[in-house]
Amino acid sequence: MNVEKIVSIAKKRGIVWPSSEIYGGLSGFFDYGPLGFLMKTKIENFWREFFLKGENIFEIQTSTIMPERVWKASGHLQKFVDPLTQCKKCHSFFKADELLKEGETSEEELTRIIREKRVRCPKCRGELSDVKIFNLMLSTNVSPIKENIAHLRPETAQGIFVNFKNLLIATRAKLPFGVAQVGVSYRNEISPRQFLIRLREFRQMEIEYFVHPEKLNECKNFDKYAKMKIRILTREQQEKKEEKPLEIELEKAVEKEILPNKTFAYFLAKEFLWYQMLGIPREALRFKHMPEKETPHYSKANFDLEIKFDFGWKEVVGNAYRSDYDLKAHMKESGEDLSIPENGKKIIPHVIEPSFGLDRTIYAILLYSFVEDKKRGWDWFKFTPKISPYLACVLPLVSKDGIPEKAREIYENLGRCFDVFYDESGSIGKRYARADEIGINVAITVDYQSMKDNTVTLRNRDDTKQVRVQEKDLVNVLWRIFQEGQAAFPL
Repeated sequence: MNVEKIVSIAKKRGIVWPSSEIYGGLSGFFDYGPLGFLMKTKIENFWREFFLKGENIFEIQTSTIMPERVWKASGHLQKFVDPLTQCKKCHSFFKADELLKEGETSEEELTRIIREKRVRCPKCRGELSDVKIFNLMLSTNVSPIKENIAHLRPETAQGIFVNFKNLLIATRAKLPFGVAQVGVSYRNEISPRQFLIRLREFRQMEIEYFVHPEKLNECKNFDKYAKMKIRILTREQQEKKEEKPLEIELEKAVEKEILPNKTFAYFLAKEFLWYQMLGIPREALRFKHMPEKETPHYSKANFDLEIKFDFGWKEVVGNAYRSDYDLKAHMKESGEDLSIPENGKKIIPHVIEPSFGLDRTIYAILLYSFVEDKKRGWDWFKFTPKISPYLACVLPLVSKDGIPEKAREIYENLGRCFDVFYDESGSIGKRYARADEIGINVAITVDYQSMKDNTVTLRNRDDTKQVRVQEKDLVNVLWRIFQEGQAAFPL
């Protein structure tokens, strides 16, 4: 996998740019260009279609800045921290636990290990400082009053929890139901790195699914996936330093108490399918049961969906069984009753949370869709039609004899239904190459025959095969490709 090529094309063609680059950039921040914005939006919409529709899940959008009391209640003020050490020579910062490859432990213990093992700065071999605790939240003052501190959210979840009472009134929802949010979160990472992996500003797609605590195994759609096998790297395997995940049917994983309940397992199954639909190979996906000492403070069980990147396995979805931690914490801090009356009792729901990292998902798609093609003479992206920035491009064969005008008319008509691209500059071969490079699924060429019989040539990006179709059939043909994938290309 040539990551440098991928990053170069992503920048050149307007997928992702370093933020504020003309001023030297700002580490951990990226901007999405025209193609990247289209892809990001389509991934979000595909996620909504696959995970929200028909699932009794409501979507909201909440503020990115919230008062400090929210984060006091949630535990982030006390526990959302990383151990920090700094090189005394080059002044670079490092996460001490990652540098030492140690699990969660105290700053005193990490300092002791640094001193005993004489660990040096990996950049310049300078001496490292004592380890200190660093809070990852970005803060700001709201209003002229300096003491009025607020924080940029490190997750979208708390905006859902603090609105729980409003949600119940507005929706009259009955358990089980979910609330979703797509938006930006912020974490003041010590050392942002690896392109879109470790960011200070990042995009999340989260669901908080509220379930009666005694009905976590009453998941109506679980049977659809009960026999499906997923890949889990269990805690026991990790202790034995095993790398090959366990292949296990969903229902057996619940029966053997590898997974906490059927509702939790149901979301894992859908994630496993969805990422394969995005073009990530099955063997590059696994769920990792997080060791107890690495499990977040709010979670009773965490299973990260990891993808094998060029640098190794990395979390893309965090699946947390948050139980009733958050609602109880906000009830205590705010004094508000966030329970639900059910059968004469007050119930505090338990929460299943799948939290998707959108930027990391895009990185994975770029990585596994990239094709280095010596035969064609150019590299290209094999995006699935659902998320391609442009589904089709319209290309007039020549720039004369009324052909550009007819091509423009087709482009404008198709543009009412799909994202399409128009290109009449350069040879047809160069235009095919440009279209392939940004993952356009279908190239539509308008030529002299089109002027006679209203047919056009369709070129399949994946195998470069061509077929002529009637202009009047284009919308239906493209719709089938969009819905069913590149295999629906007419032969």
